[in-house]
Amino acid sequence: MTVDAVGGVWRYALDLARELAQGGDSIVLAGLGPGPSQEQAKEAQAFAALAWLKTPPDWMTRNEDDLDVLPQELAPLVRDYAIDLVHLNAPTQAVGLDVPCPVVAVSHSCVVTWLHAVRGQPVDGEWGWQKDRNRRGFDWANAVVAPSRSHADMLEACYGSIARLSVVSNGTRPGPKAERRESVVLAAARWWDEGKNAATLDQAASLTKWPVFAAGSLQGADGQRASFSNVIPLGSVYHDEVRLLMARAGIFVSPSVYEPFGLAVLEAATSATPLVLADITTYRELWDGAAIFYDAHDPRDLAKCIDCLSYDAQYRRRLGEAAARRARKFSPERQAAAMHDIYDRAALAVAER
Repeated sequence: MTVDAVGGVWRYALDLARELAQGGDSIVLAGLGPGPSQEQAKEAQAFAALAWLKTPPDWMTRNEDDLDVLPQELAPLVRDYAIDLVHLNAPTQAVGLDVPCPVVAVSHSCVVTWLHAVRGQPVDGEWGWQKDRNRRGFDWANAVVAPSRSHADMLEACYGSIARLSVVSNGTRPGPKAERRESVVLAAARWWDEGKNAATLDQAASLTKWPVFAAGSLQGADGQRASFSNVIPLGSVYHDEVRLLMARAGIFVSPSVYEPFGLAVLEAATSATPLVLADITTYRELWDGAAIFYDAHDPRDLAKCIDCLSYDAQYRRRLGEAAARRARKFSPERQAAAMHDIYDRAALAVAER
């Protein structure tokens, strides 16, 4: 299973790999891009073999040629570990991969759909090669997976029909239970990503009764930056600590305008933290009836929703309980079982060729 240590794929891959390993599978994690921290490596090596490659993730390079060496890096791992199936966490990684086993590609996000959702424009210029390479990856893989129906629909809107495309929702372990709630709002994201909509959150924070805290990096690996004037930035926080903060927060907010799934929202929901979410198709699909929604580009609407909840403890409790009930649908056990079904179908497709 491919992984990177910078983006959200790390948490997805480790939670899924841990569940697969508990079910009896042996996992090899093949890392791309900047190496993992000591804490990340320790967590991964508790249940999987960890190998780090030289190829960068596709979103960390503007030179398509940088990705061409990946098949040569993965092939020895497939041979040396007698791999039965390759799970790629980006469709571009499937291009040119000639291995004697099934290849499953998961699309967590991509530049093409990001531009479509965030800026309402097609990909071109220095990122134009991404669309072609993703398209070739979809066609090369024996199965393609999206984490939500909304993202699957956006993929086909941007790329055309994709054969063997399935939807498997992300899963996460239950979070800590709140012993007491604090009168604060929490948000968590990679804030340097324009799609996370930091500006709307910051403007709303100037209007709310409760203080708003933001966990997550403000600077990306490629020089992207975000800043806050009204939100209280916490910077990069260890994952377990973020989940403790989620359990203590009175409200959790996600202002994102682009989320193929939104794992942080699920993590907050498992701790029965009431959710205030940007009104985007993914969040409506997954959380309708279990969250409050606001106009994604209207900071006043966001502030109004936060203040409405902050004045009503019973409403917060009911909304948090609804979120926790919904979160139980997205368990790691269900996710692993669904992915095993995809793996089996991919293997059958290879055997019947």
